[in-house]
Amino acid sequence: MSNDIAIIGVGMHPWGKWGKNFVEYGVKAARDAIKDAGIDWKDVQFVSGAATMRCGYPGYVAGATFAQALGWQGAEVNTSYAACASGSQALAAARAKILSGECEVALVVGADTTPKGFLAPQKGRRPDDPDWVRFHLGITNPTYFALYARRRMEMYGDTQDDFAMVKVKNAEHGFSNPYARYKKKFTAEDVAASAMVADPLRLMDICATSDGGAALIVCSMEYAKKIGKADAVKVAAISTVTPTYASSVIEMPDIATDSGAIVDAQSFRAALPVKAYEEAGIGPEDISLAEVYDLSTALELDWIEDLQLCERGQAAQLVREGATKIGGRLPINTSGGLACFGEAVPAQAISQICELTWQLRGEAGDRQVANANVGITANQGLFGHGSSVIVKK
Repeated sequence: MSNDIAIIGVGMHPWGKWGKNFVEYGVKAARDAIKDAGIDWKDVQFVSGAATMRCGYPGYVAGATFAQALGWQGAEVNTSYAACASGSQALAAARAKILSGECEVALVVGADTTPKGFLAPQKGRRPDDPDWVRFHLGITNPTYFALYARRRMEMYGDTQDDFAMVKVKNAEHGFSNPYARYKKKFTAEDVAASAMVADPLRLMDICATSDGGAALIVCSMEYAKKIGKADAVKVAAISTVTPTYASSVIEMPDIATDSGAIVDAQSFRAALPVKAYEEAGIGPEDISLAEVYDLSTALELDWIEDLQLCERGQAAQLVREGATKIGGRLPINTSGGLACFGEAVPAQAISQICELTWQLRGEAGDRQVANANVGITANQGLFGHGSSVIVKK
C-alpha cells in the first residue's frame, strides 16, 4: 500500500525583518497555497500548524490560530512543535490524517517573527532545559556550529575556503529567488573579510534570524485525481525518528571518540534519511536535489554526508568540483538555503518542500534544475526531533 499523498498547493510569504505579527505571514502563505491548489478554503478539512514558541499563546496553538485567522469553517486543527523540524512534524500529522481516511484535504502552515540577534533563552531559571543551560554557558548556536566546523577541519581536512564556497554558491542560488531575504552575490573574499563570530566561522558563514511563512495544501491521491491533479508532486516519505542511543542532550556538539564510547549527534542525523529512503523505496543515488539545514556553511557539508549523498569527508570535494551548484550533478539548496533566508523556525521545513515542489513541477525559473524527479530535505530540531522528507514526481 502506497503512503503517497499529493502536494497540490504551495505558498510562501517572503522572508525578511518585517516586524509584523507572525499570523499575517502564515495567512498570506496559506492563501497563496489554497489559490495554487485551485480549491476553496472551505474545502480544507484539517489545519496542521507548526508552532512558534516566541510569539506567545497564539503561537503555541498555531493550527487553531491560523484556522481562526482564515475564517472558522469547521476544520479540525493540530499544532506541532519540534523547533526547526516543526514543519515536517506538522506535515506528518496531516499525512497521517489523510492516510487514515479521516480527511481528504489538509493545510500545513508555519510562520515566525524572530528577535534580532542570537535566539535567546526564556527568562528565569530552567536547569532541566538543555537549551537554557547551553545558552547560559555561552554555547549559543554559532558556538556549536563552530565546533562542528572545527571537527570537519580536523577529521577531513576541510578549510575555511571550502566553507566560504558554500556561502558563495548559496548566495548565487538565492539571488533570483523572490522569497529570499538576501539577494546579493558574494565572493570568497567577501566571506573572508566578514567578522569572526566563532572560530573558524565568520559572520557570513552563519545564517540570520528572520520573519517569514510557508504553507502546503496536501491531499489524498484520490482527491488529486478527482480535481484533475493526478500528476501532482507527491510526498513519498517522512522521517522524524529519534536517536536509538541514550543521550539527554541531542542538540549539543559532536563529542565523538575513536572508540565510539560517546556517540555523537552525527549518528542521530544520519539515522533520519535511512527511514525515509526505506519508506520511499529509493536510495541516495535517486536524489535529484536536496534542501538541507545550512545553519552554517560547514553544517551544509555535514548534511550532504548525513543524507548519504557522498562518502564521509567528501562533501567539500563536491563543492570544489561545482557538483552542488545548479547545473552540477547534485544541486544543494537551490532556494539559497538559510544563507539567503535566515531562520523563521516553524516555516523553514515547509519552505524547503515548497522549493522542491516548484523544482519538480519545473516552475523554479532561473533556479530550475534540469530533469528534477526526486528531492529530499533535512532538518535538525530540539531533543532528537529531526526530520527528512522525500518528494517525487
